Amino acid sequence: MKTEGMGVLETPILITAKNGIKEMVERILDLYPMAIHDIDSNKKNIVLLAVENRHPHVYELLLKRNILKDSVFGAVDNKGNSALHLAAMFADYRPWLTPGVALQMQWEVKWYEYVKKSMPPNFFRFHKNENESAKQIFTREHKDLVQKGGQWLNNTATTFSLVATLIATVAFATSTTQTAFGIFAISSLIALCSLVTSTVTFLAILTSRYEEKDFGKELPRKPLAGLTSLFISIAAILVSFCAGHFFVLKDELKIAAFPVYAVTCLPATFFFFFSVAQFPLNLDLICTIFSNVPPPGLEDDA
Repeated sequence: MKTEGMGVLETPILITAKNGIKEMVERILDLYPMAIHDIDSNKKNIVLLAVENRHPHVYELLLKRNILKDSVFGAVDNKGNSALHLAAMFADYRPWLTPGVALQMQWEVKWYEYVKKSMPPNFFRFHKNENESAKQIFTREHKDLVQKGGQWLNNTATTFSLVATLIATVAFATSTTQTAFGIFAISSLIALCSLVTSTVTFLAILTSRYEEKDFGKELPRKPLAGLTSLFISIAAILVSFCAGHFFVLKDELKIAAFPVYAVTCLPATFFFFFSVAQFPLNLDLICTIFSNVPPPGLEDDA
């Protein structure tokens, strides 16, 4: 059975592969194994469609199945594009639903490398019909994304380095006035060391060259280290501040100090929620760094 849409004749397996419906692709292949050889009007099979539309879970399914790799994964479309050439291309829509242009660029690098390493070296056709290699396509297609990613990292590092510098001033003052109390001194020292680490890390981002290959691993690790150090320092400085004032004040002044604490907690609360709001970014950084390809939840199913 074939369905027609937008003037292009496509079989059900091509439609499901294009839209990333893994379960239906698997079911169709179980019932009709020969559907693996279906192609559309542009000579794209399910492998090429899965790669072009950024569906790692479909691509991984095809890798695990017992199929003829040479004829299926080595196929090219009517323009001579192999799976690696299509992995090197970048569409205007957002294929990976992840915050930050830099993280999106990282997924692009990882997706390209994943497709490249999924087959033996020199398996994919080196040049397309226009005599352009996959690497040349990747560099050309992602030129603007690299620039935007560098700008995003620059702005993020500038913002958080300023916050870290302001907190470091407080942490330094506390560490020099509370040395008589071990718990205060330790928490202050942790805060100070974490803030120095965070500041240096963000400065390293600001001085980076933002090259295409750096988005794969090196650049995303720096904001992760900087944000993690910043979160640790915030927790440590709050412990040091509250505990220090509680023990320093005399018993008769402690009751009078509580209203002061209530007033000072208001801006601290705003700052706390600002920090918590950035925590999902930390989780996204961890996900992108320790994953080979994006999980299905990060794909754009629209």
